[in-house]
Amino acid sequence: MKDKFYTYIQNLQDQITSKLEEVDGVAKFREDIWERPEGGGGRTRVIENGEVFEKGGVNISAVHGKLPEAMQKMFNVGEADFFACGLSLVIHPKSPMVPTVHANWRYFEMYDDNGNVINSWFGGGQDLTPYYLFEEDGKHFHQSCKTACDKHNPEFYPKYKKQCDAYFWNAHRNESRGLGGLFFDYCKETSEMKMEDWYNFVTEVGNSFLEAYVPIVEKRKNLEFTPEQRTWQEIRRGRYVEFNLVHDKGTLFGLKTNGRIESILMSLPPHVQWHYNHHPKAGSEEEKLIKILEKPIDWI
Repeated sequence: MKDKFYTYIQNLQDQITSKLEEVDGVAKFREDIWERPEGGGGRTRVIENGEVFEKGGVNISAVHGKLPEAMQKMFNVGEADFFACGLSLVIHPKSPMVPTVHANWRYFEMYDDNGNVINSWFGGGQDLTPYYLFEEDGKHFHQSCKTACDKHNPEFYPKYKKQCDAYFWNAHRNESRGLGGLFFDYCKETSEMKMEDWYNFVTEVGNSFLEAYVPIVEKRKNLEFTPEQRTWQEIRRGRYVEFNLVHDKGTLFGLKTNGRIESILMSLPPHVQWHYNHHPKAGSEEEKLIKILEKPIDWI
């Protein structure tokens, strides 16, 4: 399974980076191949200063070795060997009219002293973070998520949509990071779902990503915007940074397993602002977004 999924994310990385380069029209992804001293490594691809995308990364990694002590505590286990692989992406567009997007699909195994798999699971999801609210974009993104889920189980979309709203919650701000999407973790073998079934589901979601995001980018990338709207985008990016550094499990996992710091922090945007006690004007488009973020809604 681990070889099968790693091959899948290698191919998916190629598909996504090729398409995003096509959409941008100017910038190309720069590739770094890196190795982790304790075992494994990855392929990081970053795009910067494009016509459409100000900064973005589409990274894959496969790491293995002894489970670090911090992770032993998290999983409530003793010493064990592990393998983890996944694809993680974050795209920060230049225009405040185009939403930031994040996605991640991953697979994890743990082994006993004889190298037998004693635990394994899939996780992942995708979510949208706009700076200005276009309701049809939220509906399109969520419909793409629902369509992928419904092919496997009609209960998946409402369940994983709810988990996404709960996960991407900036508790210290009492607001959501964005409009949500899907979030699932610890997807293990059961009598109803074998690991092969989980593989088929996770890859279905991965394959739906470009259709969920690219039409929104194409629709919004040429809209005009003001310097004031750009400032608002950078203020909201600050909340994105706060979530990733304070709450995000993937960031914390990377830091605690001696992951490659440049790959872990590639999710951070290049230009961000923090204004003291900033509040948008009453009745403004900016306030309209905030009201949605304070109380997530059903898009479908």
